[in-house]
Amino acid sequence: MGKRFTRSGALSIVLILMLVLAACSSGNGNGGAKTTDKGSNTKSGDKKIVIGLSLDTLQEERWQRDRDLFIAAAEALGAKVEVQAANSDDAKQISQAENLISQGVNVLVVVPHNAEATAAIVEKAHAAGIKVLAYDRLIKNSDLDLYVSFDNEKVGELQAEAILKVVSKGKFVYIGGSETDNNAHLFKKGAFNILQPLIDKGDIQVVFDQWTKDWNPANALSNMENALTANDNKIDAVVAANDGTAGGVIQALASQGLAGKIPVSGQDAELAAAQRIVEGTQTMTVYKPIKDLAQRAADLAVKMAKGEDVGADKTVNNGKIDVPSILLDPKAVDKSNMDATVIADGFHSKEDVYKNAK
Repeated sequence: MGKRFTRSGALSIVLILMLVLAACSSGNGNGGAKTTDKGSNTKSGDKKIVIGLSLDTLQEERWQRDRDLFIAAAEALGAKVEVQAANSDDAKQISQAENLISQGVNVLVVVPHNAEATAAIVEKAHAAGIKVLAYDRLIKNSDLDLYVSFDNEKVGELQAEAILKVVSKGKFVYIGGSETDNNAHLFKKGAFNILQPLIDKGDIQVVFDQWTKDWNPANALSNMENALTANDNKIDAVVAANDGTAGGVIQALASQGLAGKIPVSGQDAELAAAQRIVEGTQTMTVYKPIKDLAQRAADLAVKMAKGEDVGADKTVNNGKIDVPSILLDPKAVDKSNMDATVIADGFHSKEDVYKNAK
C-alpha cells in the first residue's frame, strides 16, 4: 500500500507540476500580450483626438456649412468633434465651452460671438492645459494660441472696390456687421481704406453708417429703412458687410421700388445672395472658400493636439499679444465670374443659383 501510494503520489505531483507550468506559461504569454495592448492603447498617439467646436451660431447657412466641413475634415484625420452652438449668447457660449473643457477635449476651436467676452474661454482652457484656435474670428485680449481666417481687411476692400466700379460718386450707406465681432471692424476698415480718399475729395458722402446687431438681417432691414427715410430715398450705393445684411438692405430697397437700381455688396456667397446676384438685385459677394478654411483648421487643430508645429506664417495683434495666424485669400464674385468660382468649386450648383433667373 505504501509503495503504491508513493508511486501514485509521485505521479500526481508530476502531473500537477506539469499543469501548473503549462498554466503559468500560458498565463504569462497572454498576460504579456494584454499588457502590451493595453499599454499601446494608453499612448496619446493611439487615442482618438477629441476637438471641441464652440460656435457663435448655427442660424446662418454659412456656419452650418463650416460645421459640416470641419467635422468631415477632422474625422478624415481620425479625430472626433464635439459641437456646441450658442445662438449669439455670450454667457451661453462661455458655459458651453466650459462644458467642452470639462469633457477633456484635446483642443478647443472657437468661433466667437463676442471677441472680448470669449477671452474668458481662452483663460479657462489654458487653466486646463487645452490650447485654443480661433476660427475665422479673432478672440481679443487673450493669450490665444492660433488664429485661422481669411484676410478680412481685404474682404472690405473687395466690397468697396466692386461698388465703386458701378457708382463712384454720390451718397453712400455703410451697413456693418455686429459691433461685437472683430471681423466686422476689419471689414469696415478695409472698405474705408478704399472709400476714404473719395470721401476726402468730396466725391462720396457717407450719409448713414450703422452696425447690425448680431448680424441679424431684420436689424439690417431696419437700418436701411432708416437710411432711406433720412435721405428721402436718395441713396446711390450701399456697402453691406455680408450677405445676410445685404438681404435686409435689398428687402428695404424692394419696398421702395429700388431693388436692382442701387448697387449692394455682400459676403459669404450664400445661395440666396448668389441668386440675387444673377437676378440683378445684389451687385457682388465675397467668396471665402470655407472648405479650404475648414480643412486647414481641422488639420491645424489635430497638430495642436499632438503638440506639433502649426507653421503659422503671420501674426495678428489681438490687443494683448501678436497671435500666430494663418490667413487665406478671399475672392470677389459678381455675375461675370459666378460660374468660374462658386459654381466651379461646387459650393452651389448652377441649377440652384440660376433657378429664379430670367
